Amino acid sequence: MNLLAAEQKIWQKSERQTQGKAASELDILEKYDSQECRILTEINREKLPNFVQSLRSTGETRIKLQPAYQRRKRWSEIKKSRLIESFLVNIPIPPIILYEVDIDLYEVMDGQQRITAIHEFYSNKLRLEGLELWPELNGKCYEELPQKIRAGIDRRAISSIVIITESTSDPERAMFLKQITFERINTGGVDLSAQEVRNCLYQGKFNSLLIQLSENPLFMQALGIDEQDKESSSVYKKMEDVELVLRFFALRSIEHFTGNLKSFLTLYMTKTNSLSEDEVKSLGDIFIETIDLATQLYGNNPFKPPFAPQNSKWKKRFYKAYYDVVMVSLSKRLENRDLLLQRRDRLIEETRQLFNQDSDSSHIFTGGGKDTRQFIKERINIFESMLTRTLN
Repeated sequence: MNLLAAEQKIWQKSERQTQGKAASELDILEKYDSQECRILTEINREKLPNFVQSLRSTGETRIKLQPAYQRRKRWSEIKKSRLIESFLVNIPIPPIILYEVDIDLYEVMDGQQRITAIHEFYSNKLRLEGLELWPELNGKCYEELPQKIRAGIDRRAISSIVIITESTSDPERAMFLKQITFERINTGGVDLSAQEVRNCLYQGKFNSLLIQLSENPLFMQALGIDEQDKESSSVYKKMEDVELVLRFFALRSIEHFTGNLKSFLTLYMTKTNSLSEDEVKSLGDIFIETIDLATQLYGNNPFKPPFAPQNSKWKKRFYKAYYDVVMVSLSKRLENRDLLLQRRDRLIEETRQLFNQDSDSSHIFTGGGKDTRQFIKERINIFESMLTRTLN
């Protein structure tokens, strides 16, 4: 497949090598002395009112609250309220983790939900509920609390650990250290999905594109996400929809697939940091064209595979493995769009034949086999062969 210029660009430099020749004891000591894998940190502690003031400040110290991450809220009002109650009774709170992007500019690596809860409380946007030790305060916001209670909370402090940007001069190495740090010290109380972690770590044009494309009406419909009630969908809340968009782009470059699928998706995110606005847009265009074609060919549920050929029904849920093959394969055939639409009936019949009950290949489209390079390539090759038969 001919990749777009933007896709070719990200692979011009070879993937990071994780294995090399056996290191001698001298090599190990030199690496330690060079501080190559040592992270520089500083620890701060601020009273809550001062901390909130720094969030609102447009002055020298700025904490980037990552609006893209906030769109998928994971903390309920009760969980936020109980954080405030913990401050009131002086229960120790884990420190937030910040990454120094630039001098006095920080990204939140861990603690986004805690920061949001504190900010909402001091902005009188959070009404306390579900308190266990202080139920008398339920229903009240900050300004409605007795003055002595407010003063007690105001005396509490929150700690922050800052990862210093000078930890390494190599940007790719810095991103790797940032990722490892995030994964090992994340203490947010809710286990983050792999894509939520990537969303926190790889802020930029490509990450914004993934979120934008995940809001495509045809795509949301195909995944069964109600546009008016997105928060009720676990696929939406855990950003699995965003990860599916990422899978589309990454698996178009399957020849560069190394390791497991999770690590390959993360590698792809790392590689896209160098893309320009126009290059990112070109990627977005091909996704939109492909989801549009898939919908015209297979209807509103293009990623729900059929039952056996003799059964006219389609399965009730979408499958990630089947989504991969439909989207990646059709993206290679966009120049044949008109002919595929003309032969739509034949295409649907050929698709049903892939799911013949006697076929050894049908189960791999619904999760059979592993998400290894071998199995994913096999799925795509089978589906591409079917498209070729339809076109010929």
